[in-house]
Amino acid sequence: MYTTFGLSWLLLAADAAAPAGDAPPEAPALFNPLVLGVIFALFYFIMLRPKQREEQNRQQMLANLKENDRIVTAGGIHGVVTNVQRDAEQVTVRVDESTGAKLKIGLSAIARVVTDEDKLKKDIK
Repeated sequence: MYTTFGLSWLLLAADAAAPAGDAPPEAPALFNPLVLGVIFALFYFIMLRPKQREEQNRQQMLANLKENDRIVTAGGIHGVVTNVQRDAEQVTVRVDESTGAKLKIGLSAIARVVTDEDKLKKDIK
């Protein structure tokens, strides 16, 4: 009795320790939570963070917009700011110096403010 009982436990222990032939395969290393965390962090710092910084710079540019600033709209219109209405989110822009033609545009249509540095870079080219 002792030998059969002891032998059956040994067989069960050996069977449990042996790898099963029909065991499900392990998940690829890509699904490891640490790897997924690293991928997400890289995505954040490469894609999302620069876009947030760019939007923050744009908001700062629009907040600092004042009269007599030279601007370029998203449509490519160049002009000089004559009036800023922040509550209505509108800007009046003089587009022709000789006739004094003016346009009212939305703040969101302003692509950039032309500075003296931009003029110098253009003159150097």
